[in-house]
Formats: sequence, structure tokens, C-alpha cells
Amino acid sequence: VLIAKVGKTSLIMSLVSEEFPDEVPLRAEEITIPADVTPERVPTHIVDYSEAEQSDEQLYQEISKANVICIVYSVNNKKSIEKVTSHWIPLINDRTDKDSRVPLILVGNKSDLVEHSSMETILPIMNQYQDIETCVECSAKNLKNISELFYYAQKAVLHPTGPLYCPEEKELKPSCIKSLTRIFKVSDLDNDGILNDNELNFFQRTCFNTPLAPQALEDVKNVVRRNMTDGVKDNGLSLKGFLFLHTLFIQRGRHETTWTVLRRFGYDDDLELTQEYLFPMIKMPPDCTTELNHNAYLFLQSVFDKHDKDRDCALSPEEVKDLFKVFPYMPWGPDVNHTVCTNEKGWITYQGYLSQWTLTTYLDVQRSLEYLGYLGYSIICEQESQAAAITVTRNKRIDLQKKQTQRSVFRCNVLGARGSGKSGFLQAFLGKNLQGQRRIREDHKSFYAISTTYVYGQEKYLLLHEVMPDFDFLSEADLACDVVCLVYDINNPRSFEYCAKVYKQYFIDSKTPCVVIAAKSDLHEVRQHYSLSPHEFCRKHKLHPPQPFTCSTTEAPNKDIYTRLTTMAMYPHMAQADLKNSTFWLRASVGATVFAVLGFAMYRALLKQR
Repeated sequence: VLIAKVGKTSLIMSLVSEEFPDEVPLRAEEITIPADVTPERVPTHIVDYSEAEQSDEQLYQEISKANVICIVYSVNNKKSIEKVTSHWIPLINDRTDKDSRVPLILVGNKSDLVEHSSMETILPIMNQYQDIETCVECSAKNLKNISELFYYAQKAVLHPTGPLYCPEEKELKPSCIKSLTRIFKVSDLDNDGILNDNELNFFQRTCFNTPLAPQALEDVKNVVRRNMTDGVKDNGLSLKGFLFLHTLFIQRGRHETTWTVLRRFGYDDDLELTQEYLFPMIKMPPDCTTELNHNAYLFLQSVFDKHDKDRDCALSPEEVKDLFKVFPYMPWGPDVNHTVCTNEKGWITYQGYLSQWTLTTYLDVQRSLEYLGYLGYSIICEQESQAAAITVTRNKRIDLQKKQTQRSVFRCNVLGARGSGKSGFLQAFLGKNLQGQRRIREDHKSFYAISTTYVYGQEKYLLLHEVMPDFDFLSEADLACDVVCLVYDINNPRSFEYCAKVYKQYFIDSKTPCVVIAAKSDLHEVRQHYSLSPHEFCRKHKLHPPQPFTCSTTEAPNKDIYTRLTTMAMYPHMAQADLKNSTFWLRASVGATVFAVLGFAMYRALLKQR
């Protein structure tokens, strides 16, 4: 946008032809400078404006389309300088959205005609208006600062100062500090509050594709040491030092350095993490499930190790808080502590932590991708995106045909009338007996429980889901699973009827294995008000006899039933055929016991290494 008779058209023509034009038209033609001749490698479209030739409407249209606007004044013409604030800036501000103001560049042309600089007059204007990115004095006549002017214009779009820095306060803006603090925490791989040489080198390579020479590393730290007392600690860069360096880059006009870092870590121009970064595309065909792969578990293990400061293999509430400091909100509520295994203090154990991640990935893969994005998975693991952490399993139909599965997470839906003992069945899987369950607050209860079981020596995850007993509202999702548990209370005569009805309506013809659980087996068994006894019902429908179960024990409840359920989920074709074959169960459980003991020994050995 531009003021009349100040030489704006001459500036454009000098840039294109690299010489001062003898004859200057009222307005230059629109031109595009191709990407390969600009330092930033982006095509630049330059549009001139002439009051003599164009209407106000055309001007407003061009303003609304512009990414950056150059307001040209003549350094030897006071009136043209006054017009910058009296006319042009208010007009542009009226035509642009307050939240997404277009960066402005003040251009003082005809510097060849004066001895002095106009900067003294311009500086107060720059301080008054935050949208002014920079000011350049140039001369179309002797080609001074012409290419610089357009370089600054590109830079103002690609690397704006506005979101990063407050010139009045001479400090970084809060949103910029917040983003850089997250970047620092993600890059601090051992979580000791400083970036050591290895971490700084990894950071440098990640953002700029080149490691820092040892001398350059020392120089960076010396600059920080000279300017502040606690910017360098134990020969590493503290958060204070890291933020100071970025302030310095911006003050020296090297915004692109800070922007390169921010964009590498997923931020957009408003310092929000982009949708593309948080939610990379992932193909999800029907009847497939989502699991974390080996590399994802290794990454999550390193995140756990980084935050388990006291090395007790569990995360205290403080450690959990610290882990999620790189998130914009707290993703885990108190229900998580009753969804996965905890220690005697109620803190999430290492195994419980991995179980929760497995659950999120299985139930809501988009959320899992988002969480991994906050933790910087793709950056630390040098992957294209978080999608590299996910395995999409093959269609369950193929598993059934081939009679084998590569999946490691199996879902068991638990159905039963109100009060039949479903919640107790879920909590017993996490090792809580009735006494422990009574301490759970109503608003902290969970409808899910997930933990590991061992089938033939293989570690698998079993995910239990308690389905609400509204018989007429069972949805597809309530029914989609690998194995079904029908729970009834042996002490309540009306309890079994619900199980029988659900089985006959939804599962009698399905390929999903079903098990009937006779819950509260420590209580007196009463006769059920149903035409067949539970035993007769199971015999008639070729189901296992009802499995007695109780969580009213002094120790942790018996876990055999969960191994059986996982085995049935893994081998649905054998589950029904081998009903009468007790050795099938025996083989599975013996393998499980041996491996559980071995698994624990291996885990302890791993800890010793840590």
C-alpha cells in the first residue's frame, strides 16, 4: 500500500530491472518473484497501488488479500511521514481482523536526497504500533537496500516478531515462553533441568540438521554466562539460559532461528500445535484394532524412567504432574488409578502406566496420537509423525479364518444385572479385594480395567469393559469384543435371568466365546428364578459350567479366570471345542504362572540395570 509521489513504483521497478527507471508509470504491473531467487525459497507476489488509477474498493480488496504491507514514505517529505499515522495505519487496521493483523513495514525512500536519517521521527511510531515489523531506509535511485526491503517483507510473513516478543518490555511474550518451555522439557531427556552437551547437540541436529562443534557449544554457553548468573548450571543450559538465548536471537533480528525451532516442534504462527502435527492421518479399516508397537513402548518406557525420580517403579502424584507438564491439560483423572495396577500407596506402577497407554490407543487412537505429540514422540524418535508408533491389526475375520492372531490386546465385555458383582470382577483383575474396593470413591470409579496376562508364555493385555445393564440399549460397541463375561450373583435369585436373556438375544449365534461367572461364591447359593438352573443353561448352550468367583478374600483375588478369558479371546475356535478338555486350560495357566514368575525376575533385573 502506498503513498503517492514517494517513489513506491520506482522501488518495484528498480528491484525487477536492477536499475532506476527513466520513465515511471502511475502503477507497476503485478509481478511474482519466483521461489528459487529468494533467500527464503518462497514465491513473492508484489502488488502496487495507485490512487490515480484505482478505486478505494480495489484498495480494500488488495489489503484483505495481503500477507504483508509496505507503507512507503519519502524521507525528505514530512507530510508523507505524517500520513503514515494519520491515514494509512488506521485505514489498514479498519480493514483487517484485530486478531490476525497484517505485518507492516515502513519504507523510507529517497535516502539519496538527504544527509540525515528519518529514524528519529519513525522510532516513536514503531513503538506506538505493534503491527509495524521493521523500518528500512532505501533509495530507488542508487538501488540502496532495495532487495533488503523485500527480504524483510518476506521475513515479516514467515518469521513475524508479533507472536514472540514484546518490544516495549524487551522480553518474550507469555505464549512464546510457554511453547519454548515445553520444547526445553521435551529436549531434556534425563529430566535434570539442564540441557547437557549431548542433549544440546541432539536438539541442534533435530532443528537445524547439523551438530554444533565443541567450540561453538562453549561459545553459546559463554554468551549466556556473561549475561546472567544462573543460565548455565553444571556446564549445561538451564531453562533460563535457553529462554535468554531466544530473546537474544530475536533482539538481533534472527527471528527465523526461534521460528525454525517452534515449527520443528509442531507450532503454527499463533504458537498453537498444528492439527497436522497432533493428528497425523492413520488408515483404520473396519474390524481392525490399534496397538502401540515395540518402538512406542520403548519411548514410553524412557518417558517413565525420566520421571520416576525415586526409582520405585511407580509414579507419585508429583511425578505424574511433572510428566504431564508438556500437555496443555491434565489427561489422566483419578479414575485411571482404578483402571490399571497401582502399588500399595495407590500410585500407578510401571506396568499400570503402560497399560493405560495401551487402553487409550485401543479405545481412542486419535487421543493417543495427540498425547504422543505433546511428549514429542516423532522428534525424539526421529519419525515422520506419531503414526509411526501405531500398529493397525488385520481384520478379525482373517484371524478367525487363519485360526491365529498377531494381536496383543483383547477386549472382554462384562455384562450382568445391577449389583451382580461386575465392578468387583474388574477391580479383582487389578489385585484389589473387596476391602480395597470399598475405599474407592463413587466419582473415581472406572468402567474399564486393563492389565497383562500370560498365555502359553506370551504377554498379552486383557481389557475388561463393564457394560451398563440397560438391556434394550446395548449398542454395536457394547457387543463388539473378543470374549464375553456374563456375571450373576449366586446369592440373588433374580440375577441369572438377565444373563440368560442377554445371551439368547445377542450372543447365541455369534462367534464370540462366552463365559458365565458365578460371582460372590463365598456367599450362600440360592435357587435362581429361571426355567433352567445356570448349570443346565450352560450345558444346553454348550458353554463352560459357571465359573465360581469371589473377591472377598484376605489376599489379592485369584487371577486364573483372567488367563482363561485371554486364552479364549486368542483362540476363539478352540474355546468352544475344548470346553470339556480341561488340559487346554491347564496348559494355558501353567504357562502363565511360569512366565509371570520369570517375567517378574526379568523386570527386576532390568531395574537393577537402570
